[in-house]
Amino acid sequence: MPEPVTYERSLKSRQSDELINTYLLRPIAGLLVTIVSRTPITPNHLTLLSIIAGLGAASLYARGDPTVLPLAGLAVTTKDLLDSADGQLARAKSLFSRSGRFLDSIGDFVVNLAVFSAIGWHLYRESQDLAGMVLAIAGLAGITLRVSYHVFYQVSFLHGEGIYGGNRLTEEMTEADRRGPRLTLALQKVFLGIYGWQDRLMLRIDRWCRGSIRDPDGLARWYGDGAGLRISGLLGIGTELFLLTLFSILKELDLYLWANIVGMNGILIVSITYRRRVLRRRLAFTRTR
Repeated sequence: MPEPVTYERSLKSRQSDELINTYLLRPIAGLLVTIVSRTPITPNHLTLLSIIAGLGAASLYARGDPTVLPLAGLAVTTKDLLDSADGQLARAKSLFSRSGRFLDSIGDFVVNLAVFSAIGWHLYRESQDLAGMVLAIAGLAGITLRVSYHVFYQVSFLHGEGIYGGNRLTEEMTEADRRGPRLTLALQKVFLGIYGWQDRLMLRIDRWCRGSIRDPDGLARWYGDGAGLRISGLLGIGTELFLLTLFSILKELDLYLWANIVGMNGILIVSITYRRRVLRRRLAFTRTR
């Protein structure tokens, strides 16, 4: 008899998750999971609905009508809730799949590309100034890299805890992958085109930050550090999209892009600085005692 679907089973880890997810998005998504868990709806169905909601938000931003910006923001939140629910449903019912993992990440990129293109177009139509388009491009680049940074440390922590092993730190093609289902292989190739270089960049940043820390105990402390996880947790997709929703409701997309570029990249710099200047020295001191 299958185990009952519970909220706790649907979570990754409270320690490594974003605060906005832990206290707002995942509880709401958990209610949706409880409902759909008794239906034929699969995590991939929710992923596709999430993509549709995100593209719907992009179409509203592209209209150039300030009165629909709050509605666009709500569509972004709908996308985010469905994006949380697909993973929670997969974990709750043990319906993990490699194709679903790739579809989810590819969908996030497609939605972000569409949304930021639409925001740039909206600001251009409003001011006839290309500066809005430039800010939107910078915002897209920032959110893409920051989320990859958050995911790297979240997955590293989960691997260290022996859970959520379906995701690799990097998804480089293996012989087993090439012998797998064609759809999964095709999605993996698209995924690598989008995220492969980002994953390699995160590995380089991490190695630069931790220096000579390579022993098992040191790595466990490095990836399990609570403060480090909380700081990088502020850069996850849930937090990023919540910020966009908030500024959309306020009808201040230009201010959102500045908050994205200055504020969120500032948090990224704080996170990298903390790991390289504080955590590495603390762990080195512990090892020499």
